[in-house]
Amino acid sequence: MITVHHLNNSRSQRILWLLEELGLEYDIKYYERDPKTLLAPAALRQIHPLGKSPVITDGTLTLAESGAIIEYLVEQYGGGRLSPPPGTPERWRYIYWLHYAEGSAMPSLLLKLVFDRIEQQPLPFFIKPIAQTIARRTKDTFITPQITQHLNYLEAELEQSLWFAGDEFTAVDIQMSFPIEVAIARGGLDASRPRLMEFCDRIHSRPAYQQALKRGGTYQLAS
Repeated sequence: MITVHHLNNSRSQRILWLLEELGLEYDIKYYERDPKTLLAPAALRQIHPLGKSPVITDGTLTLAESGAIIEYLVEQYGGGRLSPPPGTPERWRYIYWLHYAEGSAMPSLLLKLVFDRIEQQPLPFFIKPIAQTIARRTKDTFITPQITQHLNYLEAELEQSLWFAGDEFTAVDIQMSFPIEVAIARGGLDASRPRLMEFCDRIHSRPAYQQALKRGGTYQLAS
């Protein structure tokens, strides 16, 4: 039996969604973030040394990293579903976006979260103005331009096809859902990029997505 070690408001929500799309039975072990630090609990390190989510166990296998988990589940249980045929142009796009989601899209969004917190957290009065100035300048000169570049790129890519790998929904759209939801929440993605917003509306309306929300619990990025 597949077990998903599921952290609230995290990347593991898309693993639940994939399992629902594949119609597989699975168990969930729930973990809650620390309400102050928002970090994962130490208990996750008992499953995987890095103590992060998602992690799945399947028999004797323990596997982390969203992309690796998606590849494993689709290959092991997909039966040809949710991935383009090998050797096709769509398959190469599929592989590209599977790696792009975490390798290129997420770093600048994560940096924005970090520098937003630096700017907002309480600090001694003589340090706070300096920290805020550094945070704002870093965001204005590097982080925000990077996010803008990626969002413009993604918007243009969705002019080519309805989904990221082509005209058919695949598991890579599940992988890409998280950076796009994060971009809406804190990266400035809005109706000025209609194709990305339409993509988000399409994935949120899928029955498997909705069922994953019911099983996974609170997921603020879906709102």
